[in-house]
Amino acid sequence: MPFGFYIIMAAQFFSSLADNALLVAAIAVLIQMAAPEWMTPLLKFFFTVSYVAFAAFVGAFADSMPKGRVMFITNLIKIAGCLLLFAFAWLAEPGESYYRHVLIAYAVVGLGAAAYSPAKYGILTEYLPHHRLVVANGWIEGLTIASIILGTVLGGVLIGPAVSRSLLTFNLPYIDTGINSPPEAAILVIIVFYVIAAIFNLYIPRTGVDHRVPSKNPVFLIREFAHCVRLLWSDKLGQISLATTTLFWGAGATLQFIVIKWAEVALGYTLSQATVLQGICALGIGAGAVIAAKFIPLHRAVNVVPVGVAMGVIVIAMVFAQNVAVAIPLMILIGALAGFFVVPMNALLQHRGHILMGAGHSIAVQNFNENLSILVMLGVYAALIWLDFSIYAVIVLFGLFVSGTMALVRRRHLYNVRSGPLPAIPSDPQH
Repeated sequence: MPFGFYIIMAAQFFSSLADNALLVAAIAVLIQMAAPEWMTPLLKFFFTVSYVAFAAFVGAFADSMPKGRVMFITNLIKIAGCLLLFAFAWLAEPGESYYRHVLIAYAVVGLGAAAYSPAKYGILTEYLPHHRLVVANGWIEGLTIASIILGTVLGGVLIGPAVSRSLLTFNLPYIDTGINSPPEAAILVIIVFYVIAAIFNLYIPRTGVDHRVPSKNPVFLIREFAHCVRLLWSDKLGQISLATTTLFWGAGATLQFIVIKWAEVALGYTLSQATVLQGICALGIGAGAVIAAKFIPLHRAVNVVPVGVAMGVIVIAMVFAQNVAVAIPLMILIGALAGFFVVPMNALLQHRGHILMGAGHSIAVQNFNENLSILVMLGVYAALIWLDFSIYAVIVLFGLFVSGTMALVRRRHLYNVRSGPLPAIPSDPQH
């Protein structure tokens, strides 16, 4: 790979690392403010809403200027959101109801992330020859998984007693910073990682591509986007892969918060300790993804749908795990099943989307549907917590929903097979 590719990857890694660490810090801010428990999943809700609300426009913004500049600007937006979050954490006394402001600050970070996403994928198609795109996307997915694991653990470490105590004892000479809580110190450290990502953005090479947007008319952009959504959902293979990945990301985002609450109730874990379990689950996702990439060719991608059904059933087993010796293998298994089933389906979705409408529009449609699923499922989870459902009841309902929905997707695929020939899928000679 050319040297510029590694600069792009470094920028992506540090930005994603900070995103995942910031979620943990933001949860700690809400806990510090004694916010209601149902507010916690709304953090991810507010982060994600920009992906849905601006889905028709962020692609056009990414194409309006060099991708490195887009990534730099959107990282600055993330930093602005971090500074807002820090300000509200710093101003609030314990128990004060600044938590609504926390959601708004985190939404600003989400706006930056939503605009960042099309640029980080679009730069690859501009910078690299087509025969290296599969390897390049593998790098992105691998680094994303690594950033989820390391970012979640980093956030937990920063708010943990050992590291936070050291951070809080550090003061500038003759200056009282007024930083008195672990979340405040953690947010400032996380901002440093966003700044590192922004510096790498400045050195992303120019590709020489003409960056004129086809249309600046918002009505045209919305109509074009709606047409692409209908096109992918009406395709016999596109609808199956889109349904499974949409469910996966909604379920995955919800599972993040379920694990935190379950670890607190079943294992007596603090937030810092619970993030380690999240990292272990992400490690399982990485292992499952590697196995799927090795053994599941593109033309057999739909064969992994039953794995999604099994994953939902195994999630219910969390109800019976009351010690860490059972919890750790269970988290690894759930993550491995998730990674094993989502990677082939994601590859199939990218393949069909590229054929039907091109990579850029396909990514926009995929982001829209997946993040809409996150909004809906997190909204339902927040409502269940608000209604005072026990975490065990939530786990059972969650597992049954995942299994039942995946079974319906499998049934739909079998119907498509019976109703006529499916679109051709190229086979990999290595398999």
